[in-house]
Amino acid sequence: MTAPARLEAARDAQPLQASTVAVQHWRRAEEIGREWLERGLATKPADRTVAEECLAGIYARHSRRRPRFVWVDSPRQALPLLNGLPTHDVLQQWVMARRPPGPAPFASDLAAGISRLRSALDDGATHPDLDPPRPFRKKKDQPWPVLPPVEALSIGIPLREVLRQGVRNALWTSLVAEVCRPVRAALSAPWTVPVCWYGQQDAYWIAHYDVLRRLGLARYRSDDNDWLDLWAELARSCGWWWPGEDVCVIVDRPSTVHIGRPPDRSVGYRDGWRLPLK
Repeated sequence: MTAPARLEAARDAQPLQASTVAVQHWRRAEEIGREWLERGLATKPADRTVAEECLAGIYARHSRRRPRFVWVDSPRQALPLLNGLPTHDVLQQWVMARRPPGPAPFASDLAAGISRLRSALDDGATHPDLDPPRPFRKKKDQPWPVLPPVEALSIGIPLREVLRQGVRNALWTSLVAEVCRPVRAALSAPWTVPVCWYGQQDAYWIAHYDVLRRLGLARYRSDDNDWLDLWAELARSCGWWWPGEDVCVIVDRPSTVHIGRPPDRSVGYRDGWRLPLK
């Protein structure tokens, strides 16, 4: 029997009745996910005061002084201001055994800090409600099946996996795959554009940890909670940003975002730059 056939047999062999508590968690997670999707696609002007204070706090956490903030109306408008900032290839060199000479760029320290934060938040997400009483059996090297959430819960797929697929992965698709990547590709060859952070469109990973926290399914350390709050507030406040040692370039929110069906899929910015989203 093939793997899909075994899955169908497992689904047919038991009624589709998931734990009431797990389903309630999922329904609430759906609501929170929609909140973060709206923030990720928000088109109101940025809250510049809040964004600058959040970014100053991020700089301070990495022992950097408050930078000078330069606001632009689109990622395209930011390009002339990014000379000297590291690309992904440059940052990759800083995680290798033989690092380049000189001090690490701020973006490198920032990326490492975010990695540590996510690891700490993952460690805090250990709650019995995330594990089903009758777990779905899968081989070690097999991916989890992708099913409608309630159906997935009914056959014993852990709630943590359902939340990962239904919140984090879904938001990543809507915000990063469908918006950020096409915009970056329109700027230049992706490997030549300096590393940036996506502001409102970083909501995909922030939402994941926010869901676990708001559902009472995680216990984060106080400092990690504060760190997550800072990133969440920044995501509510502005668009993309490029962190330099002394200057931080920040993009206002887009003026329009449409992620429906082609040919209506597009994003527009306040300087008039508009591009279709393929």
